Amino acid sequence: MMIGVLGILLVLLVVSFLFMQKAVFGKNPSGTRLERIMKSPNYRDGAFQNLSHTSVMAEDGSYWKMLKDYFNKPEFVIPPKELPSIKTDLKALNAEKPTIVWFGHSSYFIKSKDINILIDPVFSGSASPISVFVQAFKGADVYEVEDFPEIDILFLSHDHYDHLDYETILKLIPKVKKFYTSLGVGAHLEHWGVSPYKIVEFDWWETTKISDDILITATPARHFSGRGFVRAKSLWSSFVLSIHGYKLFLGGDSGYDSHFEEIGNKYGPFDIAMLENGQYNLLWHEIHTLPEETFMAAKYLKTKVLMPVHWAKFPLANHEWNEPIKRLKAAANAEIILTTPMIGEPVVIDSLYPDKVWWEF
Repeated sequence: MMIGVLGILLVLLVVSFLFMQKAVFGKNPSGTRLERIMKSPNYRDGAFQNLSHTSVMAEDGSYWKMLKDYFNKPEFVIPPKELPSIKTDLKALNAEKPTIVWFGHSSYFIKSKDINILIDPVFSGSASPISVFVQAFKGADVYEVEDFPEIDILFLSHDHYDHLDYETILKLIPKVKKFYTSLGVGAHLEHWGVSPYKIVEFDWWETTKISDDILITATPARHFSGRGFVRAKSLWSSFVLSIHGYKLFLGGDSGYDSHFEEIGNKYGPFDIAMLENGQYNLLWHEIHTLPEETFMAAKYLKTKVLMPVHWAKFPLANHEWNEPIKRLKAAANAEIILTTPMIGEPVVIDSLYPDKVWWEF
């Protein structure tokens, strides 16, 4: 009997090992990339660290609680009908001022004059290494890679599946001039066929000048990374984008902490901040903001406009799908403009801030 059980366990281990060799899981940094990582002040004891002590799961949390929550979801974790959207012609978009088009969750396109920028693109219909899991809401996946013009700058904040999508990256490689990402994430990209000459990796507070009127700075976030069983081998970041006289904050994923105030003091005020607002849970409170904290983060960043992202596409938490925006609307005040575009609806800095309540159904 014991030999039989050990045999089954061995087979399961072998199958798991072979499955984890699939390209979708990427590759951990090695060689010169790892040598650079080991010199980072944010890398200690074999892993990247947050600025503050951060637990991926709360002290009173457990995987048993997470499993229990999973089987006791609210009724409308998934929208009861198809989400409304607008199909903007991205290839013909005119943008004298920075214009932002959101695609649900944390994927959005920015055009400023003749520069095309894409952030954390996920267009495969799923935020999981297994496509039948974590599927996009109906109506939330109306854009495809084929809809995009050539991309000058592609930002990747970190390597989680809902921000770094294997199938999307494969399709985008011929369209993208340069990938800008966090330390270590380039290992995945190279493994998938991206030329190392097209990859720029940042540690926190590092700046790259693209041109006289485009500057990129990587800034801290409070989160973690990992596509398999091992965490924190690559870094997670937010970004400050200065472009054509405007300043944008690209938030990535982050729990609430003092880094928002530090970034605001160093680089603010911002014309607009894209901040996560969704897929939160008190069990992992330190790595994702609650909606009320999202608004506080925006205040500390000193932003004129707040555009909430990280919602309305994937069921990654157990709140109702539109709870995040309802809570944020209740927490917000006139100090900051709150823009809430539909998927595909353009936001134009200093000109157009959609605020229609489209999620009440």
